[in-house]
Amino acid sequence: MQGQPVEDDVRGLDRDAFGERLRARRRELGLTLKEVADQAGLSVGFISQIERAIATPSLSSLVGVSKVLGLQISDFLSQPRVIAPTTRHAERPHYAVGSNSLVYERLSSSFPGSVLSTVIIHEPPGHRSEPIAHEGEEIFYVLEGSITVEVDGQPHVLETGDSVHFASNRVHSSWNHGTTPSTILHTCTMDVFGDRHDADAKAAPAADNRRDGGGNDNKQKARSNQQGN
Repeated sequence: MQGQPVEDDVRGLDRDAFGERLRARRRELGLTLKEVADQAGLSVGFISQIERAIATPSLSSLVGVSKVLGLQISDFLSQPRVIAPTTRHAERPHYAVGSNSLVYERLSSSFPGSVLSTVIIHEPPGHRSEPIAHEGEEIFYVLEGSITVEVDGQPHVLETGDSVHFASNRVHSSWNHGTTPSTILHTCTMDVFGDRHDADAKAAPAADNRRDGGGNDNKQKARSNQQGN
């Protein structure tokens, strides 16, 4: 059985502040609600609800909206950083996006070239996520309980041990249709943590140094050959 998160472990963003900043940034860029919604793969109504602090975005929706507005998810949400390849179930912090009832545990680390983002999601009964479409692919695997994942209007009812894998550019949403909490292992290729770029950026100088070093070695060899001739 998967342990349920305790309230003291939950961390997240201020929904009111996020909505206000989203609206201000959208207007600064001269974008309409529809333009943001279309680019983020969400509905106009949902973007409007976020701005008015009526709705709280899921992790993937928060990433999508931030990307459209040229912002980093870290500007709004402090998420656990995972550097080591191993995580321990008793040590992983639980966190949420504001008052969103979904609670996450981060599993995947970040390193140069990494493309997978994996979390454990604790989803209460009756919770429905907003429909969204974005780049990449993803997989849901039910560890405990049951959920319905709808992809392009087709429902996939998943019980414990079931999974579904699909291209993320298809409109999708999930719903805990049961009467008990569900625990889901979710993996996608979307950078939902916002630190993949940081890992690649740190690797770039090392790669440049290697290339420079190799170039200098070749130049020295060329000079030596010329002197020998």
